[in-house]
Amino acid sequence: MDIEKLILDTVSDTGYVPLTPHEMFTLFEGYGFDKSEFWRALSSLELDYEVQFTKKGKIASAKEMGYLKGELSASARGDFGFVMTDDGDYFIPPKFMNGAYHTDKVVIKRLDFSSKYYGKGNEAEIVSITKRGISELVGALTVYSNGRRPLAYVTPENERIHLKVKINPKALEAQNGDKVVCKINSYPKVEGDFALGEITEVLGKSDSLEGNYRAILHSNGIVTTFPERVISEADTVSCEPLEIKGRLDLRDKAIFTIDGEDAKDLDDAISLEKIEGGYILGVHIADVSHYVRPDSELDKEAIRRGTSVYFTDKVVPMLPKSLSNGICSLNGGADRLTLSCFVTLDKSGSIISTEIKKSVINSKIRGVYSELNDILENGENSDFYPKYRHILDSFYEMMELYKILKLRSEQKGAMELESDEIKILLNEVGHPYEIVKRDRGESERLIEQFMLTANEAVATFLYNASVPCVYRVHEEPDHEKINAFSLFARNLGVDTSSLRTKNTITPNQLSRVLKSAEEKGVSMIVSSVLLRSLMKAKYSAVQGAHFGLNTEYYCHFTSPIRRYPDLSVHRILKAFLDGKLNEETTEKYERFAALSADMSSENEIKAIHAERDIEQLYKCVYMQDRIDEEYDAVICSVTSFGFFAKTENLCEGLVSVDDLGNGFYFDKDNYTLSRGKTTYRLGAKVRVRVDSVDIALKQINFSLVKEKKQITQGNENEPIVKEKISYKKKESVSYNQRRKNRTRDTYRKRKR
Repeated sequence: MDIEKLILDTVSDTGYVPLTPHEMFTLFEGYGFDKSEFWRALSSLELDYEVQFTKKGKIASAKEMGYLKGELSASARGDFGFVMTDDGDYFIPPKFMNGAYHTDKVVIKRLDFSSKYYGKGNEAEIVSITKRGISELVGALTVYSNGRRPLAYVTPENERIHLKVKINPKALEAQNGDKVVCKINSYPKVEGDFALGEITEVLGKSDSLEGNYRAILHSNGIVTTFPERVISEADTVSCEPLEIKGRLDLRDKAIFTIDGEDAKDLDDAISLEKIEGGYILGVHIADVSHYVRPDSELDKEAIRRGTSVYFTDKVVPMLPKSLSNGICSLNGGADRLTLSCFVTLDKSGSIISTEIKKSVINSKIRGVYSELNDILENGENSDFYPKYRHILDSFYEMMELYKILKLRSEQKGAMELESDEIKILLNEVGHPYEIVKRDRGESERLIEQFMLTANEAVATFLYNASVPCVYRVHEEPDHEKINAFSLFARNLGVDTSSLRTKNTITPNQLSRVLKSAEEKGVSMIVSSVLLRSLMKAKYSAVQGAHFGLNTEYYCHFTSPIRRYPDLSVHRILKAFLDGKLNEETTEKYERFAALSADMSSENEIKAIHAERDIEQLYKCVYMQDRIDEEYDAVICSVTSFGFFAKTENLCEGLVSVDDLGNGFYFDKDNYTLSRGKTTYRLGAKVRVRVDSVDIALKQINFSLVKEKKQITQGNENEPIVKEKISYKKKESVSYNQRRKNRTRDTYRKRKR
């Protein structure tokens, strides 16, 4: 009998009444351990905050006494934070941080009063730091002299890490202003002191593209190279002969891929058969799980990465190229192993049945979005018509089904967010020279709709078969964020009447807002802000609805070359198809699905952060060459320190309140900055000038371009920005009058 487990089981029992150590030891007589073993176990559990002693010296569950474990998420200023626990999130006021830093694993104790900082009763104090979250960090090196000797320290790039690390300047190879990787040797014993550390890598200058690029990769744990053992294993399995025995042979069928012109990892192909009363849609996905086997070096590396990462100038793949661009890629004219999902649909696009088969295909053509879009526009006059002649009958039938599926999707209220995805064009030396919108044509939308259908069909199939799955879950949005979004959209003249309800927000309501935004010609900016207002989709081994798609069951099945959850779903599906699922193996795959979901969600967040940071870095470099240029922009965020505006080329910059002048009041309920008759609010159109760019902070700073009279309408009835500039000569104001003015302004602020 494990004595620690015995103690925990005892104190966790619902009927447990706190016992003294003597009483508990007496209770355990007959289990074969002595008093010294009991005390060692009890002390260990106390140190781990699993049990605690009451004021009367009795043993109680630490959780029952208000002690909880979690991870600290510090504020941008580092003076307060939140701790996420299994029991909910807790606010940590500044005086109760007790030397903890961002991402530290901590023990907190619930406070029994309502904090003036938060006021909701869920405040806590950090009582112990069980594990430091950061062993190394990326930051900027500062080297200076105090007049007697040189000194050096590193300031973290992550503003949530409110810590400076002192470095021994004698051991420096880096120079002042360099971006560096710094190992932390010891944390400060007194809050406010320096930590001690050493530089392990020099990334480059803080104001350089290369230095910041490498810093972003390192901060997000993005590794661009594969270990030799992984490459060797990939090369070996990619040379294995195709095992087509027992697979459905589809090599003579009209199956083909459609991807972007520069795509190299082609993991999905499509086919279509018209039948009486509907269609059979075939979605054929590369059988990556055949090559990436459980517990192999490839599998360990794939789950560690979780996803391919797509940057402006490169792709960091989840799998080595011999797999991702080679044997797993459904290249035209090549035999490839696949997992085929056949979805039978009626004439309205509703799913009737789903059948999944292990298969082998030979893609008849390597389709390209832009070429097929050109054929849809120009027909036989298209230069690409001869290339696709032999598959066009099938393609046109696919367009017919696509329109049916699109209509069905609209009718059930699935949101179609207009992507603000951009393409940053680089010159021969890798410098950005233009930013353009990445357009989506009908062929892109067709593939997207077919993949959505297959993903929904597979998730439903697995759920109905009571088979484990890695679901894609999207929770309902937060009402406060949707209210802020509603204000923003209304200020652009968009009809938001569908959101004026106290009931649960539905995808249908938001879809109507998006439709209105499209009619007003502002769909891109509205979609961009709505996306920020929605909850982040995540992976889960527990089935949950997908809010954005308005579907009960959804998973990722169609991209196993670049996403580990898809590979996981394939592995589970094949075990089911091979009849290998029993009570024991089902439990094993349930654990695997949970592990895959957790790790994939974490890796996805890292990849998104890295992709956004690299994109923002290139935007900063691009705008740095355009200092003093002017742009039309839309206010997309309002804060107490200014507002952020997004330009036509989707570059976002800050207009500081200092630039606007004194006396502006921030209304946090209506997200406005006001002074007199001048009001800046979400959705207002403004004219801005590029003032400066901070490459290290990845921040663009704008100033407002003021005209003699500037009135921007957010809708037909309400002026949004009203700025009048007086050109009268300023009259001198006496000292006493200035004092009266200051007193009056102070009184007004307090009254507000």
